[in-house]
Amino acid sequence: MTCERLAAGTSTLHTTDPRVKLCLAFILSVTIALLEGCPAQFAALAAGFLLVCWARLPVRETAGRLVAINFFLFLVAAVVPFTTPGVTAFSFLSLPVTWQGIELALSVWLKCNAIAAVNIAFLATSTIFSLAHALAHLKVPSKLVQLFFFSWRYIHILEEELGRIRTAASLRGFRPSTSLHTYRTLAWMTGALLIKGFERGERVYMAMRCRGFNGTFWLLSHFHFHARDGVIAAAGIVASLALLIMDNRTRCILFN
Repeated sequence: MTCERLAAGTSTLHTTDPRVKLCLAFILSVTIALLEGCPAQFAALAAGFLLVCWARLPVRETAGRLVAINFFLFLVAAVVPFTTPGVTAFSFLSLPVTWQGIELALSVWLKCNAIAAVNIAFLATSTIFSLAHALAHLKVPSKLVQLFFFSWRYIHILEEELGRIRTAASLRGFRPSTSLHTYRTLAWMTGALLIKGFERGERVYMAMRCRGFNGTFWLLSHFHFHARDGVIAAAGIVASLALLIMDNRTRCILFN
C-alpha cells in the first residue's frame, strides 16, 4: 500500500523486532505524556526527531504526517490561551491571554509532536501485517488484533471507493455549493459509500468463511529476538527513565 511507503527501508529500526518497537512506542508515549516540565518535553521532542533521523525516513513524507497533526494542534493553540484561567500576559481583540494558557498550549504541542515522532519512527518502519503479527505474539486479544488489521486494510479501500463516487459525481456536473441540491447530493454519496462498504464487508466475510476462517489469527511466521534488539530495548527504557528523572529534577528546582 502507498500508506506503507515508510516501511520500505534498510535502517536499523526497519530491521528491529516489531515486538520491541511496539513495546518501546508504548513506553515512550506514556512517559512523554506524563512529562510536566518544558525542558524534559523539549528533550523528548529532540529524541523523537533523532529517532526519525536514525530511521532515515523520507523528509517530505514524514513532514506531511506531522503537518496533518499540527493542523489540529493549531486549533488547540488558538483556543487554550484564551480559555485557561491565570495571570494575564496580554490582550488580543479585548480577550485576555494568560501565561498558564500559553504554557499549556506549548506543553500540548511539544508532547503531541514528540509522541507522533516516536510512533512514526517505531511503527511506520514496519508493515501493518508485521505489526499485527507482533500484537498477536504479545498476547493481545485476537479480536483486537483482527479489528486493528481489518480496519487498517479496508479503510483505504473505502477511501478509494469514495474517490470513485466523487469522480462519478464530478463527471455528471456536480459542483459543491451552499445549496439544498448540494446537501442532498452529499447525503446520497454518503449513503452510497455506506452501502458499498457494507456489501464489500459481506463479500469479504463470505470469502473468508469459504476459506475456513473461524476467527483465529494464525501465526505462520515467527520473529527472532537478536542481541541488537535487546540493546535497542534497553536504550529505550533508559531514555524513558532519563526523561522522567530530568522532569522530576526540573520540578524540584522550580518549586524550591
